[in-house]
Amino acid sequence: MYSDAQGLPITTQSADAAARYNTTIENYLEYRAGAMGALKFCLEADPDFVMANCLRGYLMMLFGSNAMNGRVESCLAKAAEGAAAATPRERSHLAALRAWLDGDWRKSDAIWDAILVEHPTDLLALRLQHFNAFWMGRCQALRDGAARVLPAWDKNMPGYGAVIGMYAFGLEECGEYERAEAFGRQAVEINPDDLWAIHAVAHVLEMQGRTKDGQDWLNQPADIWDDRNPFKGHLWWHTALFALTRGDYDKVLALYDQSIVPDPSDFYLDVQNAASMLARLDLLGVDTGDRGAVLADMAEARIGDHTLAFTEMHNMMILAREGRHESADKLLASLQDFAQTPNNFAAATMQPVAIPLCQAILAHANGDHGAAVETLLAIRYDLACVGGSHAQRDIFAQYLIESALKDGRLPLACSLLAERVALYPTNRAAWARYAAALDALGDAAGATAAQQHLN
Repeated sequence: MYSDAQGLPITTQSADAAARYNTTIENYLEYRAGAMGALKFCLEADPDFVMANCLRGYLMMLFGSNAMNGRVESCLAKAAEGAAAATPRERSHLAALRAWLDGDWRKSDAIWDAILVEHPTDLLALRLQHFNAFWMGRCQALRDGAARVLPAWDKNMPGYGAVIGMYAFGLEECGEYERAEAFGRQAVEINPDDLWAIHAVAHVLEMQGRTKDGQDWLNQPADIWDDRNPFKGHLWWHTALFALTRGDYDKVLALYDQSIVPDPSDFYLDVQNAASMLARLDLLGVDTGDRGAVLADMAEARIGDHTLAFTEMHNMMILAREGRHESADKLLASLQDFAQTPNNFAAATMQPVAIPLCQAILAHANGDHGAAVETLLAIRYDLACVGGSHAQRDIFAQYLIESALKDGRLPLACSLLAERVALYPTNRAAWARYAAALDALGDAAGATAAQQHLN
């Protein structure tokens, strides 16, 4: 029996398979496009390697599509053949994969947490717990999962930078920005290839309104991450957010075309990045041309493929903006059916939050701003369960403000904009809208004061 890079036993008799397994984990953590290729060589060296078969299923789950379910089942079946000879930790991973495939994210996360209590250096369990906690909107779990294992790690252990990078992101989502930035920058110093740690610091700078610092942090050559998987597009999305805040819309569109969606893709993160950026530009009155048509085609093709609740809102964004009314109604009906799925975390978010969000987005696009306002006001503090980060979910606050303005509800719009400029004091668009709303409300002094922030 060999061990993984952190010294935990893995049930294989092949030194080559063990080495390839470690390479796959490293590639996965760094979002390398070659992770699946490394795993292929691993399984060629030992086709019966239980954890390698389980890892293959995990990586397929990361595609966020039910189209992968059959392949994941095959991975589980192959891994189960050798499960009797595997370690208890490895068998727990199989149980976590089964629960994840079944949509029972609470159970899968509980299993990974239990693994980490006994084996706090299980880097794969930690990363998967972190991933699922993110899509469950559990910011404290993001932070605490990494915090609990830190005493078992030291800076000389392989993967230590990844652990503190995860901790950094958890701290950021919990609003502990100073510590988050310190841990994130330390993680990047340890491993400049750690995109998640780079991402954690970018989030801090976004949430603190440090636009110039954010642009400097993400100022990279266009080809810097060409060997990475689609997560690289999300870093370019963050780069575009900083340009958006500064009002440099030409740069945003250039980044959109060159780096956010250089090639059409229906991968869930690509759809989220593209749809939300177009929505942000639309709300600012920026002409985005025909960029949404191909996204709408993909959204139509994915109706019924329910995995991440957060993706559904973005499918609705693009269907609504492109006037695909029949498809938008079909999506809502499909979500209503999905909501009846038992023991499925994403399904459980449908009735209370996800479906109302989709309905509000559709109402906004159809000009029924009163309905959009009432729906969004009722759920605005309940959105975390659909997943995503604070920065990503901010688009829903923008929809609410825009609908309040268009519905002529100026006192409400001014209140919402007061919240917004307090949260994002360097956001020029927010100050401009606040000034205009105050002026329309007859508060000339307040409008003049708000205008000063545009100088």
